[in-house]
Amino acid sequence: MAQNVNGVSEGLQMYDELLAVHTIIRRGAVLTAAAMRRLAAGGGVDVKALVRAARWQVEFVHHHHASEDELFWPVLRRLFPDAVTALDELTVEHEALDAGLKTLGAAVDTIAAGPARRSAHGSDPGAAVRDAAREGAQAAARLGEVLLKHLDSEEPVLRELFPQVPDAELLRLRAAIVAGAPRSGPDLVMGLLHDPVPAPGAERLMANFPAPVRWMRPLLLKRYRTQKSALGQ
Repeated sequence: MAQNVNGVSEGLQMYDELLAVHTIIRRGAVLTAAAMRRLAAGGGVDVKALVRAARWQVEFVHHHHASEDELFWPVLRRLFPDAVTALDELTVEHEALDAGLKTLGAAVDTIAAGPARRSAHGSDPGAAVRDAAREGAQAAARLGEVLLKHLDSEEPVLRELFPQVPDAELLRLRAAIVAGAPRSGPDLVMGLLHDPVPAPGAERLMANFPAPVRWMRPLLLKRYRTQKSALGQ
């Protein structure tokens, strides 16, 4: 494969970007699960902040693996017939992830509606939220286990295949992913990409962000720190 101006092939650059996205996903899963546990235990957590972070996580993870299923996997199956079995296994894991995301999403919806729903019957709104948070904590923990195992399985497969993909295909795939990327939670994306240290491939991934997002990095990081504090962390 050809090398770009930095001497790194498009395939390896794409893999670096993948690692950065996976780091955001891993850190986001930890952030959400910890906030759920803290809320369930009666700790100081801003419910609106938690609902926002968890809904962002569900959307971000779903978009990522849907992009792989719809955009990457067809190309990889065509180019590398010997890898079809490995890709099929990853698709099955994506289906398990979808189930976990739906469970977490339902729990988050219950948390968001909990105070109004229970207080109408005279119950303690705080207790209602904690009950829902316990369900959410269990869902987030189960999802985190499936998610981390999946990412650990996926990375070696793609590390081998990406450098063999023609540059033109990679450029087309990157453009399609960037065009369809969720626009919600830019502060969470920026913060998780850099906290506690910049993720592998962070600068390569940031090169794909719209220019205004790159210019707003200091402000987005400040908003992220505020959000993290609201989650009790």
